[in-house]
Amino acid sequence: MKTILITGGAGFIGSHVVRLFVNKYPEYNIVNLDKLTYAGNLANLKDLEGKPNYEFVKADIVDSDAMLKLFGERQFDGVIHLAAESHVDRSISNPTEFVFTNVIGTVNLLNAARASWKDQPEGRLFYHISTDEVYGSLSNDGTMFTEETGYDPHSPYSASKASSDHFVRAYHDTFGLPALISNCSNNYGSFQFPEKLIPLFINNICNNKPLPVYGKGENIRDWLWVEDHARAIDVIFHRGKPGETYNIGGHNEWTNIDLIKLMCSIMDRKLGREAGTSEKLITYVKDRAGHDLRYAIDSSKLQKELDWVPSLQFEEGLEKTIDWYLQNEEWLQHVTSGDYQKYYENQYQKR
Repeated sequence: MKTILITGGAGFIGSHVVRLFVNKYPEYNIVNLDKLTYAGNLANLKDLEGKPNYEFVKADIVDSDAMLKLFGERQFDGVIHLAAESHVDRSISNPTEFVFTNVIGTVNLLNAARASWKDQPEGRLFYHISTDEVYGSLSNDGTMFTEETGYDPHSPYSASKASSDHFVRAYHDTFGLPALISNCSNNYGSFQFPEKLIPLFINNICNNKPLPVYGKGENIRDWLWVEDHARAIDVIFHRGKPGETYNIGGHNEWTNIDLIKLMCSIMDRKLGREAGTSEKLITYVKDRAGHDLRYAIDSSKLQKELDWVPSLQFEEGLEKTIDWYLQNEEWLQHVTSGDYQKYYENQYQKR
C-alpha cells in the first residue's frame, strides 16, 4: 500500500482533498498532518474517523526535527502539500508568521522528503499546492495568467507563496527531487473558514450584519468550486510530470460587487426576504493595501494534457454553497464561536 502525506488536511481545501483520497483510494494509507491553527478543523472530517486507511497527525511543519522523524518513520510515497497561512489581511498584519509557515515549513518538508527519498526517488512525488496570487495583478484587458507568466507578488501572503514555489523548483532542479506545482484561482464551497468573502457574507447576511466591500468592489477574481480543485489535484498527483507547473482555474470571473449582489439576491430568496433587503447591508470600506485588480487563470494546459475541466459554473456552485451553509448552521456557529477548537481535544487527545 502506498502511504500519502497530505499537509494542511484539516483546512478548507485540504479536507476536501483528504476526503476524496480516502474514499477513492482504499489501497492508499492517507496521513493527514495539520497543526490545527485557527483555520484547521477536524470536525470537517468526522465522517472519515475510523476509516482503516486514514490517520491524523498533529504536528507543525516549521518543526524540522519532527518532519525528519515523521518521514523517516513512515517512508511516504507521496506528499500533497497544502499547509499554509492563506489570508491576505492576516499577512499584512503579521508577515513573519507567513514566512515561517509558508517558506520555512515548505523547505523543512522538502528537506525531509529529500532525506527519505535519496536512495529511491522513483515513483515518489512532492506536490506543492500554490496560488494564482504569485503572478501579481492583471489589467482588465482579457489577458490571463499562464504557466509562463512571471512572478510579481504584491502582498506578504503571495510573496511567501512565491518563495515556496521557487524552493520547490530549486529542489527539483538542484537535487533531482521529483516535484511539481499547481497554482489555483479563488476557491469556494463547503467547510471554508468564515473569514473569507463568501462564507463571511453568508453569515453576515443571515445575521443582518454589514457587508464590508473594499474600495468600490471593482476587483475581479476567478472562482473555482473546491471539489473541482480537489479533482484537479487528484489528476495532477497521478498523471502530472515532475518539474511541471499546472494552472487550475474556474473560468468564472466576477467583480467583487457583482458577486456580492448575486449572493444577496440568492440569500433574500432562500431566506424569504423581500428582494433588495440584503443589498442594504453593503458597506464600502477603505481598500486593502496592495489590492490586486484582477486574477484570471488560463488552465488550458491542464485541460489539454490531463483532461481536467471544471464541472460547475459559478451560479450553480454558489447556490450549492449557500445551501450547504444554511443547512449546516451548527458547524458555522461552532466556528464563529470558537467551539470547534475543542473538537481535537474531545475526539483525539483522549485516545
